[in-house]
Amino acid sequence: MKKIKIAALLPMRHHSQRVPGKNFRNLAGKPLFHYILETLSQCPEINQIAVNTDSEVIQKEIEKNFPEITVLIRPERLRADTIPMNEILMYDTDHVAADLYLQTHSTNPLLKVSTISKAINEFRRQSPPYDSLFSVTRLQTRLWDQNTQPLNHDPDVLLQTQDLPPIFEENSCIYLFSAENLKRRGNRIGENPMMFEIPVEEALDIDEESDFLIADLLIKNRLNR
Repeated sequence: MKKIKIAALLPMRHHSQRVPGKNFRNLAGKPLFHYILETLSQCPEINQIAVNTDSEVIQKEIEKNFPEITVLIRPERLRADTIPMNEILMYDTDHVAADLYLQTHSTNPLLKVSTISKAINEFRRQSPPYDSLFSVTRLQTRLWDQNTQPLNHDPDVLLQTQDLPPIFEENSCIYLFSAENLKRRGNRIGENPMMFEIPVEEALDIDEESDFLIADLLIKNRLNR
């Protein structure tokens, strides 16, 4: 494959609505955001990592522990809770030049280097026709809508859950896109995206207090293997 520049973009806010200070909160012995930065730093396909933040705590931690990582100070106009992620990504792509961008989150500490590399390489091998990629988690369980209507099964035919047609959840762990497509559509997901399935245990997103407990156990279990 042709050699291209790939930049990883990570948005990290100081403020968190559900779990206070979660991005830099201690998880199994180190700040949460250290995990994803260490993972991305080990990924051979990634040439540059840029963190967009409004947090002095995160900025100082990066300068001390990850001096090779680019820090983009988030401007005031992009700091409100209501600002869409795509606007932040457009700011980032204006300040970090690359052929392809990978966006992930600090709240995905269990994501593996091998999974990120596989996503990048599979996307590059299969595009075109794909213009972007997003990661998904397979769901094979009986789902219903708010009107008590079945979404993926016939209640009169009680299939085993493993025999149900899968539905895929966008898990926000990995996005791949170009600056051109992002700006043209105003969206990191293009017109013809590729879905990339990742294991359930890697897709854990820390959004609630209980997620910290689960992640702590999974990380300690991984380290003890």
